[in-house]
Parts: sequence; C-alpha cells; structure tokens
Amino acid sequence: MTSILTNTAAMAALQTLRAINKNMDTTQNRISSGYRVETAADNAAYWSIATTMRSDNSALSTVQDALGLGAAKTDVSYTGLKSAVDVVTEIKSKLVAAREPGVDKTKIDKEISELKNQILSIAQSASFSGENWLYNEAATAPGTKEIVASFNRSADGSVSVTTLAYDTATSVLVDKQDVSRGLLTKAYSITSGTGTATTTKTWYLMLPAGSTATTGANEVKLTTSTTDADIDNMISAVDKMLAQLTDSASTLGAITKRVDLQEGFVATLMDVIEKGVGRLVDADMNEESTRLKALQTQQQLGIQALSIANTNAENILQLFK
Repeated sequence: MTSILTNTAAMAALQTLRAINKNMDTTQNRISSGYRVETAADNAAYWSIATTMRSDNSALSTVQDALGLGAAKTDVSYTGLKSAVDVVTEIKSKLVAAREPGVDKTKIDKEISELKNQILSIAQSASFSGENWLYNEAATAPGTKEIVASFNRSADGSVSVTTLAYDTATSVLVDKQDVSRGLLTKAYSITSGTGTATTTKTWYLMLPAGSTATTGANEVKLTTSTTDADIDNMISAVDKMLAQLTDSASTLGAITKRVDLQEGFVATLMDVIEKGVGRLVDADMNEESTRLKALQTQQQLGIQALSIANTNAENILQLFK
C-alpha cells in the first residue's frame, strides 16, 4: 500500500542514517581522543582498571622522585666516606713514616694535623638537602633514615609503601655532642706487650672544637717525646678505625647499589603498567580510520536512499494528472 501520510521507506532510510551517524560520532571521538575506552560508559570494567592503574603509576612516579633524592643522599655520603678512608690511610702511612729513626716527628705531626682538618671538612661538607650522615651536631644520636622504595597494591586491593632503611650511626665520622658516637672521635683500646708485661691505652684520632675527649683517651698526635711503642699503638688504633670505616663504606655502598637497582626497576615497572593500560583503553588508529572511511561511504548511501524514498512520494502526483 502506498500512503501519503506514512512514508515507510523514508522512515527506514532515516533510521539507518541515524545509526550510521551515531557510529561516525563514536569513531570520530576515538580518533580525536586516541581512546577506545575514554569514559565509564564506554566499558565500565576496563575504565575502572585503567583509572586505578593510572593512579598507581602516579604514585610510582612520586616513588621514583623519592628514590632520586635518596640516591643523591647516599651518593654524597658514600663519596665523603670513601674520601675519609683515603685520608685515614694517608695518616696511617705518616705514622709508619714516623717510626723511622731520625725523622722529625713534629713535621710529620703538622701533616697529620692538616689531614685531620681535611677529614673534618669532608664530614661537614657531606650534606644534601639538609641531611648529613657523616657529621652530627645534634644532642640525640643519629637515627635510621628511610628511603621510599616502592608503592605496592596487594590482591585484596590494599596498598602499602616499602622503604629502604639505613642506620646512619654506622657512618658518623665526627660527633660533636658525644664523641663516643663518632668513628674517628671515639676511643679505641690497644693492648701492647706480651705475657704479664702488657699495657693498654686508648686512642682517638680527632675532636671537633668544643668537644671533650673520652676520659683517659690519648689523641693520635706526635711530639718529640713520642716513643716508638706509642707510635706502634697509634698505628694499631688507626688501623682499627680504618677497618670500621671500610665496613661502613661497604654497607653504604650496598645501599647505594640497591637504590640504583630499585630506581631502574620502578622506571621499567611504570612503562609496563602504562603499556598494559594502553592495551585496554587505547584506540587502534588503523582500525578506526578504516571504519571511518566505511561509515562515510554508508552515510552517503543513506542520504541517497532517503532522497529516493522522499522522491517516490512525489510520484503519486502523476496519478492525478
């Protein structure tokens, strides 16, 4: 039946054209935004996962910054500690040279004094962002420092932060408030002699201005009256200090390496998460461009079909001529 009130062909063509236009809008949005899933309406499950993982990636970016700051602190401290090891080694060599008969001990002591000043300068300069792990001026003992290392999300959705801990008490070279807390200011006991004829003396390398030495302790210092036995004691004491410095540098070096490894891992993890999110929500531009071209062709055909359907109704006029 042909009706001038209801043009079913035009209605069908119009409905098809509307569907084509809707699909074109969707495809054009994907091409312009680059996302296949941009809002929760597109795919609620994938959008939720992507939003959560982007949030975690943002937290990991902050962790990466914290690791960079931690790496700077450990690098500065390790550099200072390593330099201190070199200077103490030089002091040990000077003491061995003072053991040579006929040398001027006072001149060697002047060199040792300058080396001590160099150590103090190293300890005071090894500071980054207001933190110094080699020189302590506070009344309280240096504590354990923590470096944010990772952001974790467990299977049940709970989150936590992992930290790397380092006890700075093991690396303090000079403690101004309590000399017993500094590796180079505390006293080391050295026993000399054999059998019942043994003597024990305590030695410290240096003191910062205003500090008081441990009771009964002797400074590693040469004078014209310094005996060979005392020099031997000093050499043994400095060797003990050097052993502790080496252990401390090894520990700090291990922490430095761990921070570097963790920093690299976090950077890789962020890339992997970003890649995984992209697989869920990114649009395939090759596919979308092909779909857009096909929809444009369908749109042109739909417009033509609607035009034909509207023209058919006009043909009825020919019956009344």
